[in-house]
Amino acid sequence: MTTYSKIKTAVDGPAYRITLFNPERRNAIGPMMVNELLYALEEAHKADGVRAIVITGEGKAFCAGGDFQQLSSPLANDSAGSRASPLQVTAGPDASQLAYKGDYADLLSAMTKTELPIIARVNGPAMGGGLGLVAASTFAIGQADATLGTPEINVGLFPMMIMAVLTRVVPRRKLMEMMLVGEKMTAAEALDAGLLSAVVLAEGLDAAVEELVKKIASKSPITTKLGLRAFAEQDDMDLATALPHLRGKLGEVLGTDDASEGLTAFLQKRQPRWTGK
Repeated sequence: MTTYSKIKTAVDGPAYRITLFNPERRNAIGPMMVNELLYALEEAHKADGVRAIVITGEGKAFCAGGDFQQLSSPLANDSAGSRASPLQVTAGPDASQLAYKGDYADLLSAMTKTELPIIARVNGPAMGGGLGLVAASTFAIGQADATLGTPEINVGLFPMMIMAVLTRVVPRRKLMEMMLVGEKMTAAEALDAGLLSAVVLAEGLDAAVEELVKKIASKSPITTKLGLRAFAEQDDMDLATALPHLRGKLGEVLGTDDASEGLTAFLQKRQPRWTGK
């Protein structure tokens, strides 16, 4: 496995675990962490037997937001000599040893196009850029004392990039309130707003995540992959375009060995034996 500096990774049975690791700054996300997360997502998709990705934070915070101390100048040049993104990996003692793969916008895009379900294990505050990771995940399970929000307005900024993923899970008026007022939300409020899938007590967080991983792992891996791929593809289509596209995708699923096995097992009243083909 790749060695990282701002995240930790581990394969735990069917789960590929990613831990945001910037504890001195409450796991604030900067360009180096973003770049490493892109590598880790790619690694997870290539790992044998992995059925879900779990993202969490080191210690008592999920992610406090953007680590502005790591932002490079918008005028800095990348290795190709062109103008770099202001969220690109910086040079210096904290520079990543990994080649530049992408910025925060690339990370959110990769998460929404995942072919493995991503579970955000929200173990504490998730603010700004950290909330973007929560919104871009497939599922988000938060502990009851976690707080979430978009406080950027309070320092004269605006949650521009995470707006794209927040609009997919939060009702319009609630999102406007979040972005323009900047107040923190409780986990219960975040659940009502659609940001969290479930809220549990801190002592039950791991069990809730494990149960969800177990349920995902019990399904056909090829069907899960094709389903997530189709969902991402149709997400921005109008209805007239999406329906015929998804008709073709249904045919693709019906052509798999696992679909045949699933239907046979149903008729024979037994549990299916998935092969992932």
